[in-house]
Amino acid sequence: MTSIFITGSTEGLGYLTAKNLIESGNDVTLHARNQQRANDVSKKLQNAKHIVIGDLSNRKDVDSIANQVNDLGTFDTVIYNAGVSTSDTDLTFKVNVIAPYLLTTLINRPKRIVYVSSGMHKGARLDINNLPRTTDYSSSKLQVLLLTKIFAKQLPDTIVTAVDPGWVPTGMGGSMATDDLTMGYTSQVKLATTNDHSITGSYFYHLKPDSYDQRADDIDLQRQYLQKLQEITKR
Repeated sequence: MTSIFITGSTEGLGYLTAKNLIESGNDVTLHARNQQRANDVSKKLQNAKHIVIGDLSNRKDVDSIANQVNDLGTFDTVIYNAGVSTSDTDLTFKVNVIAPYLLTTLINRPKRIVYVSSGMHKGARLDINNLPRTTDYSSSKLQVLLLTKIFAKQLPDTIVTAVDPGWVPTGMGGSMATDDLTMGYTSQVKLATTNDHSITGSYFYHLKPDSYDQRADDIDLQRQYLQKLQEITKR
């Protein structure tokens, strides 16, 4: 049995990932943005171990989420699934990038970390000196891949991976999405329980390592990017 914490797990791929892992006998702690969402999901996933509450766009709430998680102990796996798709670049940057960065630094070190990226990261704009004003959805997912590469090196005892779930028909993906919904969360489920340390730093699509924007492997870019995040967050 594996203990797993999943951000953004009241709907969409986060919910489906949690549901599958719970049905497989794992101890899953959910995350909800507010109490109403927590109440709603608790009725659907009654076997969830706990529900952590907090708004990922709010720094105080992010700190609170980390404290709530750490009060529950040390998890085997943390899946950073939560994300928004909006024209508000500041909000996108806070939820899709700053929140997982901060939580990674604040939460007790797990055995595995899974970041949910997207194939849309390829060729995305990355303006390191203007991140809050220029981080659209695609850019945020390139930055998530950079986080994967950075923490894979910084945390050698943790298996750190990234996933492209594909364009799937969720609330975010929309009804026109062409990818398979089940495959949209299958990689996360598998990576949540793997013991294969050789895959750390890898990027997966439908259970297999996939190609990605090679800027993510640029050591100097990783250094500059991490330095900028530290300046912005003071952490």
